[in-house]
Amino acid sequence: MNDTNPSYQDAKRQVERKIGFFVHLAAYVIVNSGLVLLNFLHNPERPWALGPLLGWGIGLLFHALAVFLNAPGAQWKRRLIERELDKQTRQK
Repeated sequence: MNDTNPSYQDAKRQVERKIGFFVHLAAYVIVNSGLVLLNFLHNPERPWALGPLLGWGIGLLFHALAVFLNAPGAQWKRRLIERELDKQTRQK
């Protein structure tokens, strides 16, 4: 596979973003499982673990949206970069 191929670079970047999301998800599940367990073992009448669960969950949701939705902004940014590169090559 050619590392300089733009399609390859795009695919590699997307795979890295997906791996980053799944690492984030694993950390979320492990840490929040521990917090929920700690909460219900020591203070079951007061569910304080819901705060971090919901707060971090919102961040995780936005991370998932950024990775798995093909946001039109990504294509827009790519087009702007291509235009800028075209301008630079025409000036030379």
